[in-house]
Amino acid sequence: MRFFVHLAYRGAAYHGWQVQPGETTVQGVLEDAFSTLTRTQVAVTGAGRTDAGVNARMMVAHVDMPAGFDASDGRFLRSLNSLCGPDIAVYSLTPVADDAHARFDACEREYRYFVHTRKNPFAGALSWQAPPTLDFKAMNAAAALIIGQRDFSSFAKLHSDAKTNICDLRRALWVRDGDHDWHFEIVADRFLRNMVRAVVGTLVDIGRHKSAPEGILDVLGQRDRCAAGTSMPGSPLFLWRVDYPYIRFEP
Repeated sequence: MRFFVHLAYRGAAYHGWQVQPGETTVQGVLEDAFSTLTRTQVAVTGAGRTDAGVNARMMVAHVDMPAGFDASDGRFLRSLNSLCGPDIAVYSLTPVADDAHARFDACEREYRYFVHTRKNPFAGALSWQAPPTLDFKAMNAAAALIIGQRDFSSFAKLHSDAKTNICDLRRALWVRDGDHDWHFEIVADRFLRNMVRAVVGTLVDIGRHKSAPEGILDVLGQRDRCAAGTSMPGSPLFLWRVDYPYIRFEP
């Protein structure tokens, strides 16, 4: 029986989503918890692979549970959350078709990157302190230029296992949350490894007037990671939303 798992996590304690030898990862913690409770080896497949330190306000994964498993049993969910520790919250297990796939069936994903332009002792590591002179108007002008179906090789980490670097970018916009707080919304059908942090880093360079907004098209055209800006810190980045054509999860 296949189930979609709706969860959220704070990424600071983890070396990303994907299982890696000798590292504590979100996927690894979940697989250990499911396997302990079911007394059988359970594989967990996520909708994406967040990098070290990156958070997820919403993540969806799928698991195959033993026949007869009752997802409505609240005791299982409580035990699962207890085993996952304080930084992972599992909200629900929803039965789906046996061929449903958390990664390949996702039709849209949204990430958000949070920044503040005045020192804020309450922001912690979940928001990046940006220079107060950062030009968000120029950054939005540049962001608008990369919307569409494009090759994002310049923003992809080298030596990834992606079969193609073409992504359909549907939204890229800096949104003001207050006098000193902003977040960047970016929505696409799929994202490449390290892509969002590289896009934000490139936009920050434009906001610092190191290049004109139109320069981001030259970065895209080079298809070379060295042409783009630095990779921004992971802790202010959130996987915000994952959408499917046949099921909807509320964050």
